[in-house]
Amino acid sequence: MPSEPKQPAAEKENLHPRNLHRQGYDFERLIKATPALRPFVKPNKFGTESINFSDPDAVKTLNRALLKQFYGIDYWDIPAGYLCPPIPGRADYIHYMADLLGESNKGAIPTGEQVNVLDIGTGANCVYPIIGNSTYGWQFVGTDIDPVAIQSANKIITENPKLKDNIVCRLQTNKADVFKRVIKQGEVFDLSMCNPPFHASLQEAQLGTNRKWDNLNNTKAPKAVLNFGGKNNELWCPGGEAMFIRHMIEQSALFTKSVLWFSTLVSKKDTLPGVYKALRNVSAIDVKTISMSQGQKVSRIVAWTFLNEREQAAWRASHGNK
Repeated sequence: MPSEPKQPAAEKENLHPRNLHRQGYDFERLIKATPALRPFVKPNKFGTESINFSDPDAVKTLNRALLKQFYGIDYWDIPAGYLCPPIPGRADYIHYMADLLGESNKGAIPTGEQVNVLDIGTGANCVYPIIGNSTYGWQFVGTDIDPVAIQSANKIITENPKLKDNIVCRLQTNKADVFKRVIKQGEVFDLSMCNPPFHASLQEAQLGTNRKWDNLNNTKAPKAVLNFGGKNNELWCPGGEAMFIRHMIEQSALFTKSVLWFSTLVSKKDTLPGVYKALRNVSAIDVKTISMSQGQKVSRIVAWTFLNEREQAAWRASHGNK
């Protein structure tokens, strides 16, 4: 008997309208692009093809396949234990920031190499610059405090010729600084973005890992493993995301003419009041909060600028963004 036709995956309507991953994972196409994914794909408890998202190797191979199929990335790898981010959520951040830049560009999303983006904490995975450059042609500077992460990101860039002249990585040598030392004199960026470490301690990060295992029905696992990885500086910092974002906001006030829009992800709703207070303290002129959700996870982007509408228009005129 002929096999029953596969049912198309339900559209993920909570993702941004331009997100290429709204239709879910087409494992047949992904395996064709990346045959190494095949051993990880099996029917789940609902009889639908999937991977074991509690398996770090499966998650990394899925990411490799997604970046190959949708963004033309031939080589992508990260060192063991480093953060392996979910691609659809990372793409959402990029698309919402494209909308934001469009708002201050007469409704037209600016594309091409005239648009410069600063990615704070780009990580070993270099995912934000990959998606932003592949989708909109933007130029990126990625920064990180971890030399191993910078080395990994640079290898991804050099192994993919399409990225080589479009993404630069810089080591932040002072953990207390966010923008100092990585923004060069006279350099300007249309946007800065950041996915800050959101836990306040290693213990808190470990508890978050355990909850993740519970949600994935792996409570009998002998040792909690981060399925999406993450080194200490990627997952936690003193004071958690609230302290990190406050420092970022305070330091952004020193670069009001260097960055058009500053932005950061905010994972915890309870962090928002402190963020807004810090933004009032530095006299940010415009503040926007953009809600996002991927599956059960709800987060938001907070973006701010120190330029009024007239100054934003002048920025566009002087920097030639189209």
